[in-house]
Amino acid sequence: MQVNTPLHNIPPDNRSSAKPSAKPGSAAKIQVIQGVKGMNDLLPDASGLQEALEDTVRDVFRSYGYRLIRTPIVEPTGLFVRGLGEVTDIVEKEMYSFVDRLNGDSLTLRPEGTAGVVRSAIEHNWLYNGPQRVWTMGPMYRHERPQKGRYREFYQFSVEAMGFEGPDVEAEQIIMLARLWQRLGLQGVALHINSIGDASERAAHREQLIAYFESHVDTLDEEAKRRLHSNPLRILDTKNPAMQAMVNAAPKLIEHLGEASLAHFSGLKAHLDDAGIAYVINPRLVRGMDYYNRSVFEWVSTALGGELTITGGGRYDGLFELLGGKPTPACGFGLGLERVILVWQAALANRTDTGVSPIAAHMPAAYIVHVGEGTAPIAQRLGEALRDARRHCVVNAGGGSFKSQLKKAHASGARYTLIVGETEREQGTVAVKNMATGEQTQCLSADLSALITLMDLR
Repeated sequence: MQVNTPLHNIPPDNRSSAKPSAKPGSAAKIQVIQGVKGMNDLLPDASGLQEALEDTVRDVFRSYGYRLIRTPIVEPTGLFVRGLGEVTDIVEKEMYSFVDRLNGDSLTLRPEGTAGVVRSAIEHNWLYNGPQRVWTMGPMYRHERPQKGRYREFYQFSVEAMGFEGPDVEAEQIIMLARLWQRLGLQGVALHINSIGDASERAAHREQLIAYFESHVDTLDEEAKRRLHSNPLRILDTKNPAMQAMVNAAPKLIEHLGEASLAHFSGLKAHLDDAGIAYVINPRLVRGMDYYNRSVFEWVSTALGGELTITGGGRYDGLFELLGGKPTPACGFGLGLERVILVWQAALANRTDTGVSPIAAHMPAAYIVHVGEGTAPIAQRLGEALRDARRHCVVNAGGGSFKSQLKKAHASGARYTLIVGETEREQGTVAVKNMATGEQTQCLSADLSALITLMDLR
């Protein structure tokens, strides 16, 4: 696919990521190309924690009956304009959009996951057999200022429950997240909830907000003035300290909810109370997409000092109709991997138990060193036997002295080094070295079960 005519311009500092590798006056050399600002490489030494997080998240979701769906990274621009709202920050300022040179279609790199999943459900009619619980995961793209925990390419789990009307499924998702935090050992994570009512209630509240903010127009910043008549609800989410007192006194939607919305919110609270999940009712909590209605929630961490939202979601009953489908109740949330990893790293740094670390659990169980004539085939067969027994291992490749291979074993992060030298070849044994304690013992190479038992116990 060839593209041109970007609809959202990239700042000058990103127009060229190639830097000359030679000093001025020296012979011309091929330029070194660097990555785009805010789109980061996940290097091998850092991948262990993300892999451990992804595995844990998948396991928790699976335990609640959520199934995997994959949707494209590129979607029609109209999907997000119609679904998220034309006056949202995402659509106005943050989307990476471009025109397809082949047919002139406007396309966008997805900024979030829910709209694509709903589009898929409508297009392929996979809700025909009743309500569905699904999740998807992958990169999302937003053009905003890169900072810690916020990048232009970020990875997110999007979790959706479609076809469910009651507050019980919203509570289920919140409880599922609480289980995930427990599995990860996170501390200082608080649940904030709110109800933003239905469309008619928000419309009445919108008029109240406009009138209130117009009476305090001298306090509004330029961003708030711009949103005053297009999306006044988003003013409530301002981070401007000079506006906080005025915003805190603004009319609260939760005080003007109708009977059905109040009953739904009360049901959510009852489910959370029954599950022992503590929560804060935050009347200023709104979400950045227009498709939300009734219950909204966020999990907020204070582990890094200040408040960092690590996941957020809520109900979006009207989104199916906005995208041309039949009326379908639904709710879901997005979980940002980079932000959760920041909080998890802080929790791991304060960890006092002596259990296997999440990173170590994803390192190879063994690194097999082999030195001397005829030892390479033995090491290779031993490696395959361990893999047959579902033990991850690395067999040294490229030769090298015993000292250099042992150095590679240390660098691999393996819990054990298995050594096959000429003595071991002659005796039919393998030396087993515990990399944490330095303790070394011998085991018959043919006795795989004994070797595995030895490795698993130590």
